[in-house]
Amino acid sequence: MTDRESPSTTRRTVLAGAAGGVASSLAGCSFLEAGDDADTADVDDDRALELAERFAPTIRFDSRERWFPTDPRQFERDRDGDTVVDGFDALNGYVEAGGHEDPPEPRVFYNVREYAESPLTVVQFWLYSAFDQFTTNFHWHDWEVLHVFVDTDTDDPQLYVASSHSRSVPNNEFLDPDPDGRPRVLTELGSHSSGLSVNANEAEFQRFPTDGDVADVTNSVIETLERAADVPLAYGLPRDEGLVLPFAVPELDGEPVYDHDDLPAVDADDLVPDDVTVRSFDVLSSPPAALPAREDGRVFEHEGRDGDDADVTYDLAPSAELEHIAEFAGPQLSFEFAIPKFAEDAFASHITTTGVPWDDPRYEQPANDVTDPRHRGELAERYDAIGEPAPFNQVVAVVTDAISDPDAPDGQGVTTESTSVESVALLESEPEAVPTFRGIAAVQNVPDGEHTLTVNGAGVAPHSEPVETGGEGRTTVAGVDGEIPLVARENAVKLDVDGSGTDADLDRVAVADDFGGRLYDAPLSERDGLYVHRGGAFTTEVRDADDEVGAFRVNPDAEASAVRVENATTGKTPLATYVADVAGETQAQVEALADEIDDDDDDDGGGRENSVGGLARALAAVVDAADRAAELAEAGDRERANRQLDTVLDRLSRVTDRLAAASDAIPDDLGLATDKRLQQARERTEQAKAADRL
Repeated sequence: MTDRESPSTTRRTVLAGAAGGVASSLAGCSFLEAGDDADTADVDDDRALELAERFAPTIRFDSRERWFPTDPRQFERDRDGDTVVDGFDALNGYVEAGGHEDPPEPRVFYNVREYAESPLTVVQFWLYSAFDQFTTNFHWHDWEVLHVFVDTDTDDPQLYVASSHSRSVPNNEFLDPDPDGRPRVLTELGSHSSGLSVNANEAEFQRFPTDGDVADVTNSVIETLERAADVPLAYGLPRDEGLVLPFAVPELDGEPVYDHDDLPAVDADDLVPDDVTVRSFDVLSSPPAALPAREDGRVFEHEGRDGDDADVTYDLAPSAELEHIAEFAGPQLSFEFAIPKFAEDAFASHITTTGVPWDDPRYEQPANDVTDPRHRGELAERYDAIGEPAPFNQVVAVVTDAISDPDAPDGQGVTTESTSVESVALLESEPEAVPTFRGIAAVQNVPDGEHTLTVNGAGVAPHSEPVETGGEGRTTVAGVDGEIPLVARENAVKLDVDGSGTDADLDRVAVADDFGGRLYDAPLSERDGLYVHRGGAFTTEVRDADDEVGAFRVNPDAEASAVRVENATTGKTPLATYVADVAGETQAQVEALADEIDDDDDDDGGGRENSVGGLARALAAVVDAADRAAELAEAGDRERANRQLDTVLDRLSRVTDRLAAASDAIPDDLGLATDKRLQQARERTEQAKAADRL
């Protein structure tokens, strides 16, 4: 077999440089810069095998799984004097050897490390798969690891750590498991991310304790997010928890991998099945409504155990037998996923091959993989060999869906609801794709500084916003009060704010809907990810470096794909103009209602028409006064502009009275919308009065 040159990839939607180093590319790799741990050493072969056999996990797979733990040595070859495992060889060879129908050479590798002058020993179980087809980071080859921390004085397990997707994702961890038990792993479809199962139902992941049973993780809860204050910070298994997480089709040279000439044995059936796969995320008009839930499939048990439930038995081998392999190779893959340009490059830099486990720091320092500081702190209290946890920065938010509010008139208003579809988050400066769990985006181990957070998913428009971290141990809550609403593509309208025509130094933008409240609030930046729902009625607010405010009314057209706030600036003029706009908008709706009543032959039509007409006239008076205030401010007449703004406030009070008088004559949705807009108008008028800038 001749050496294969890695082909150059072509850009469809994702392309850029290669991943840098093992730490970036090994699945489930999470590093804390914690206190110094003691050195570890190999354990005697017999003792290592004894521990490995005792804690050899039961591994349960999804019924749709295609790639099971196997031995990479069957795919190795020589390349320029080095032993490598090539991705084409592994995928082709795996399929030819039986693949998902008859898994070839089922094997789990173990590495046992003991800490110097300490009874703490760690049994690592390394699982190799020929391919990884997870939405956020599929790649040739895959290594996952389960750590079992054991006290050899008592022979009791202290902590299970099961690897998740990347070093930025919290692992699934369980402190003080049953001394008489052994670990059970629930493997996520396609990605092989490892959930734990210590509860009574071996086939399901249980994030919370129920009916007297224990939860499957003891990770700390997210205290900084009110909407998720009781959710343990652990990845888990979304489809097992009732959420949708569609898979994507990996591409090479612009074609699905199963169409590539160098993979003759591979066809579409050798990838994750179509019923849970999305061919292209960006062509979906809305998130997928439903995907099949996780279904329990094959059960792998160590061959030395008597397990009635075992479908496949695996054998154990020391990972030292693999350390002659220098590289797990393969060209970069891509996928059809429309995202802002920086994220496009960021995704591509981590969609690549996996690293070599024995070059990974956690291979000899397993405590590097403990992602929950409380767990590391507990180990540090029990064993001098483990250093205290170090503070680390993280960025968190709850992702929601923006939908039309049924209480808004003619759909002119939005609200948010909990999402049922998981998304993808990443930071520009730390570009690892992080899947959400239960709608929560949590990026850990974030360096100090300024970043751009992007969240995206199947059938939604991307959300991007600047965030800043710093201070060692700081949790940055992204979004508005920790909430990031995503808009279905069919309803998404891109919002651009153009401040180039003003000398105001704009540095922040916020967007609020009449009904949904504030939906976006972040520093103004060069970004490609601010989208609003076309069914909303929005106030776009800008602030400058002096904390002066400007506001602009945005009502997206039903057919618009984008809307632009031109010449955005701050001060009295834009604020007064905004009040005139929102009052005029409401006036038009009230007048339309008055016309309907005029055409109505009901006996009480006259009374209703009078009250609604009075409300319309009061709103018209506000429009006139606000327009005049804006003219005076633009002309530089501060004193008269402020007097006119006082008039606006007085006339707004009259509108409030007229609204109360007409309450029986106008529909509830219009009355509620008018009340909400009056609140905005009063707030903006007060801001205009206080503004120094004209």
